[in-house]
Amino acid sequence: MCGITGFYQFRNVRDARADLKLMTDQLIHRGPDDGGIFCNERVALGHRRLSIIDLSPAGHQPMFSNGQDIAIVFNGEIYNYRDLKQHLLALGHTFNSQSDTEVILKGFAQWGTAVFEKLNGIFALALWDNKNGDLYLVRDRLGVKPLYIYQTDDRLYFGSEIKSFRIVSPRLDRIDVAAFSSFLFYGNALGDKTLYRNVRALLPGHILKVSASGLTEEVYWRPESIGPIAAPYEDEDKIALHVRELLEQAVARQLVSDVPVGIFLSGGIDSSAITAFASQHHQGRIKTFSAAFEFDKGVNELTKAKSVADHFGTDHQEFFIEAGNLPDVVEKMVYHHDEPFSDAANIPLYLMAMQVKPYATVVLQGDGGDELFGGYRRYELLQKLTPGKRKGLAALHGLLGIAGFRNNSYQRFLRMTGALGQKDDAMRMALLLTIDTLKDNTYCPLSNKIKEQLLGCDPFAYYKITNERFKDLDLVQRMLYTDTQIILPNTFLEKVDKSTMAASIEVRVPLLDNELVEYVMALPSAIKVKDGEKKWLIKKALRGVVPDHILDGPKTGFGVPYENWLRKPLYEMMNDRFRTKYIRDCGLFDYNKLDKLIKEHKDGTINHGFSLWKLMNLCIWIEKNKIVLE
Repeated sequence: MCGITGFYQFRNVRDARADLKLMTDQLIHRGPDDGGIFCNERVALGHRRLSIIDLSPAGHQPMFSNGQDIAIVFNGEIYNYRDLKQHLLALGHTFNSQSDTEVILKGFAQWGTAVFEKLNGIFALALWDNKNGDLYLVRDRLGVKPLYIYQTDDRLYFGSEIKSFRIVSPRLDRIDVAAFSSFLFYGNALGDKTLYRNVRALLPGHILKVSASGLTEEVYWRPESIGPIAAPYEDEDKIALHVRELLEQAVARQLVSDVPVGIFLSGGIDSSAITAFASQHHQGRIKTFSAAFEFDKGVNELTKAKSVADHFGTDHQEFFIEAGNLPDVVEKMVYHHDEPFSDAANIPLYLMAMQVKPYATVVLQGDGGDELFGGYRRYELLQKLTPGKRKGLAALHGLLGIAGFRNNSYQRFLRMTGALGQKDDAMRMALLLTIDTLKDNTYCPLSNKIKEQLLGCDPFAYYKITNERFKDLDLVQRMLYTDTQIILPNTFLEKVDKSTMAASIEVRVPLLDNELVEYVMALPSAIKVKDGEKKWLIKKALRGVVPDHILDGPKTGFGVPYENWLRKPLYEMMNDRFRTKYIRDCGLFDYNKLDKLIKEHKDGTINHGFSLWKLMNLCIWIEKNKIVLE
């Protein structure tokens, strides 16, 4: 896995090489093993390499075609590159390396942009077609790897991280109010938005073509294009068997590496399945890693993970990870995300990646299993939701609102009835995905000036757009598809990429393999969430492969106790960040309302942890980057 950056010049106005060197240096943590740059009068390509496949100098990037007509910088892994290489060899192509990067290069020479839909992998890349003067920016199907874009009058910048081009673009200091409104509810921007005005994320499955005549964007893959599967839906045994086969093939493919490979083993269904198949296909004993954290209150999955490791004979290692200096880690994660980011699980993931780095450079983990196979309670609730129940929940929500109780259990129940009682499907899905409600939310402690700036911004706009895309699907299927398009890329995969690349670790996600995803997404929701049972299909598929006590046991896990951190070890930090001169001068808060939230949270009267966590991360970002709120 690597870091890429660069720009397309609409006109040559500055020293491109000096700018590119500075930009590329910002990504050394993503690629500490090697680096390279290429500039001409039109395009600049920068690369930092984390060597995984073909560790020789032949894998150096930027990489060029034999005639120097095509150049590429590439971040990611292509798991079917060997099959594509055999096809290209048969068509007369020759190769100078054993890398997957060269396969993309030669594939583009053979098939043009059609090569991108042939790639089974995780990637973000920039490809320069010197013959035609076109730059192509491309992102993988589900957005596992990030790619950001920023356009000025002179240049179009791109990078794996925003910091790579912000270093040469001092004008990037304005907040995007539409993204800000979504952040206040969800803790991160949604869709192609970022918190920086005019910086956007290239959407998953998209190709952006940049040329002297302008920008052209197309979609090479979308869930809507998935056709019905050939097997009859009622033959559940055959479907489960095929899911097992596809997952095993995906894990086997993703073990390819010239550096040590391991698995983040939590003891849950998904990571246990990966361990089961990896132990069969890996040469020698596969490494597995589990962790207990100083702040997990004794709720961890070490015992379950150890039982899985023993069952499959892995080379297992347990870590005990201390929180260390929490304020420093919180600020470090804001730096690595380039934005305020409020899934606090990025902290233990980063700390664990730092521990794993001496033992493995590539790690497999189970992200995507819940969104693909229906692992969240919301799918069960939506499956059981009838029009009559919806109306009843809406009426109950109104009565609860009048009662006005203020304890935490009441607030959770009020949030759930408010979400499920919505008439509009998009709003129902949107409100199920946030702790905030329409009445009690992170808007509350903001100043009137900031609230006025947010007028007209719809924090749920992207859920409405996505709901419209999938309107022909049943409600549960629509929620499953929506989660693959919003919470998976914008929250979970963003967390995985930035937290692990900060430690120079590559994470692979076998459950998001192309073939497995297309097959499972095409199946009816009723076989994924069967009679209200979450993950019914994958449990059936893994019966006899993964021990029954893992398949049938409760999901343990642990919640990152950021709410308690804000009452104790991070209380002073939170107050300090809320009250710096820069934040006060921004006019962000109504301090009477903010102080009320802080007091209620510290006293334990009401848990405002998520709102305060979001706002603290926001203030760190604003202060460090001197963001202007207008």
